Formats: sequence, C-alpha cells, structure tokens
Amino acid sequence: MTSGTLSPEQIVRRAKSNLAFALACLPKERRRDMIAFYAFCRVVDDIADDTEASAADKEAELNHWKRCVEEGKPPGHPVLDEMLVLPQKYGFPRAWLCEIIDGVASDITKTRYGTFEELLGYCYKVASVVGLVSIEIFGHQNPATKDYAINLGYALQFTNIIRDVGQDARDTGRIYLPQSELRKFGVLESEILAARPSERFTKMMDFQYERARGYYTAAQQVLPPEDRKNMVASEIMADIYSRILEQLKRERYPVFTKRARLSKLHKVWILGSHLIRARFGR
Repeated sequence: MTSGTLSPEQIVRRAKSNLAFALACLPKERRRDMIAFYAFCRVVDDIADDTEASAADKEAELNHWKRCVEEGKPPGHPVLDEMLVLPQKYGFPRAWLCEIIDGVASDITKTRYGTFEELLGYCYKVASVVGLVSIEIFGHQNPATKDYAINLGYALQFTNIIRDVGQDARDTGRIYLPQSELRKFGVLESEILAARPSERFTKMMDFQYERARGYYTAAQQVLPPEDRKNMVASEIMADIYSRILEQLKRERYPVFTKRARLSKLHKVWILGSHLIRARFGR
C-alpha cells in the first residue's frame, strides 16, 4: 500500500518518525491537524523520492499538488483534502505549503549545493517553513516565535544532513554538504561516495556540528517565555535531535556505518520530562 492510498493517521504510524512521537503531547484537535500536516509533508517527500517513477512524472505530480494548494481545491486525496482546510483555520498562507513542495521537488534533479547560502535556501523551504506552519497549529502569541521556528528548522535539517551523509550518498548519490566547504577541508566527493572517511572529513563534520549547534542555541534565545508552553512538541523535537547531534560528535560521525538514533525508552523519558516542565514550570 502506497502513501497515496493511506489516511493521514496511517501515514504517521507507518513513518515512526521523531515528529510523530512528539505530537503525542498536543491537545486532540491540534494533534489531528498536525497529523494532517505531517502526512502532507511525508507524501510530497515520498513523491520526490520515488525510485520507480521518472523525473518528469514526479515533477508533474508535484505540480498537480501545488496547483491544488494554490487554488484551494481538494483533489479527492485523503491527505490533501484534510490539509487544505488548515491555512484558513489557522491563518497562515497557502504559499507556505507551495514552498514546501518546491523544496522537496528540488531533490528530484538537484544532487549538489555549491555554497552554504544555496543550501540554506533549500533548508528554509523543507524545514523552516515546516516550522512556521507548525507553530501556527501549536498556537503562538508572540511574532518572535517565528524566528524560533526558522532557527529550529535549520538546526533540525542540518542535524539530518550530518546524520544522513552516508545514506544519502549510498542511496541517491546526493551530497548536501556545500561543495565550497568540501574544498575548504580538502574532502573529495569520491571519498564520501565510496564511504571512506578521513581525518579531513571528521574536521569538516566538526565544522558542520558547530553550525547546527549554533542554530539550536539561536532558537532557544529567541523563544518568548509566553509561547514556551505551547511549543512543547517542537521542544521535544529539538531535544531529541540535539541529543542525536551530540551522539554523532561523541562517536566522531560514524555516518557510513550506522544511522544515529535514540532508543524508544530515551524518547519516552524526553517526552515525560518536557510534559512535567510544561505543567509545573521550569
């Protein structure tokens, strides 16, 4: 069964992602709406990553989804039908959903990023805009929380990029790390594609770590106190991925031999600790 025939709830259960885990803390209605939004993100990403479809077919399908979003016309798809009521319900622009589609669509043909600025534009669409939509559904009061969402989006996406260097190169031939930074540290593409890490590679990954860590810090610095309670789900995500980032650094980036992850028990502990802090204060 493909994601195209699944309900949003089924897609979330099948994904077993950290985001799906964090949604457990939300009130029922907001959790249902976040499930619909997450399923939308999952489905468009699956379209872009479909190994059995041609690039032209994938682009055509994503363009169809984008037109449906722009026109606000549900196409009879269980995910998009639920998703399209959310912009009006929460007051965010449908253009944000189009940006997410544009971001994942770039994965169809783009496998390299020349500069950090170029990569940052991609990360904004596939992660920071996801954060902007999410805080609207979570319910925020202070406009500064948008800066929190943008910075946290960057932090999570850069953690993903670091963690998945080996898998991306092996499965798709993609290298998200900026070409200019590979040259700066003397790392060859062939070393990454052949899964041959070096001391130069480790130094470059330390540089990537510091950047990602900086975005986590920036997110925390701009999160307004009055919105902290409603951002529990995103704070759980930040905690999980921050710990994954620290694990990667501690183990010196074994990205070609395993995929860093936290145990379910560890994530349950994180969930519980955040719920307690949200209820009784920090």
